[in-house]
Amino acid sequence: MKLIQELLAAVHEDAPVRHVLVGIHWTVVCATRCGMAATLLMEGPHGEPAVRDVGRLTESSARTLADYAVSDHPTEAGIGLAALNALLPPPPDTVGEADAGALLVERGRGRTVAVVGHFPFVPRLRAVAQTMWVLEQRPGPGELPASAAPEVIPQAEVVAITSSTFINHTLEGLLALCRPEAFVMLLGPSTPLAPLLFDHGIGVLSGVQVVDEAAVLRTVGQGATFRQVGGVRRVTWQRPGVT
Repeated sequence: MKLIQELLAAVHEDAPVRHVLVGIHWTVVCATRCGMAATLLMEGPHGEPAVRDVGRLTESSARTLADYAVSDHPTEAGIGLAALNALLPPPPDTVGEADAGALLVERGRGRTVAVVGHFPFVPRLRAVAQTMWVLEQRPGPGELPASAAPEVIPQAEVVAITSSTFINHTLEGLLALCRPEAFVMLLGPSTPLAPLLFDHGIGVLSGVQVVDEAAVLRTVGQGATFRQVGGVRRVTWQRPGVT
């Protein structure tokens, strides 16, 4: 969990927590700003274990809640990551809203590509890549299990990794498998928009900024998939010098 610890250490702001919403797909924490993360559940034979301090989370500060990001309970870790994302400063105004899927199609054309997580752009990317693998915790047709990562990721010239890997604490292991020269993108609403991640081999951060708190809380609270979430701005931040 070194990356999470680095991100937590880099946060010098704090604020009271105003809202915590754990929706079926997304978790939102609002302090001075709002942050998002994926809602992940812990598989078990007798249901979900309890989340700490339920009913009292808005009595915490955002920085205290961000410490949940290191939890082995994925729902707690998602709450912590959303709180952490709420505390990170906004990216520079120069950072644009480039479509992550289109960028990966451009980068992946004629190359070997590994995607960790299933995204809507997968068919477009598969159509142009020379070779492509999709790794999933629960693989569907044409996908590989996550356990295949050590076999395929070292072969990939382009690697796209869901930022939900922060929540299940697999990101660092996946980054260690990437070739030094690979083009690596971290993407999804859970993505911390923090430039220190560029020091760990990630070339592009593709996440979201909440620009309309009420719209986000309303849609996420009603079970929105990402395409249905209102009130967010997509952000794609490329490391300077990435080619």
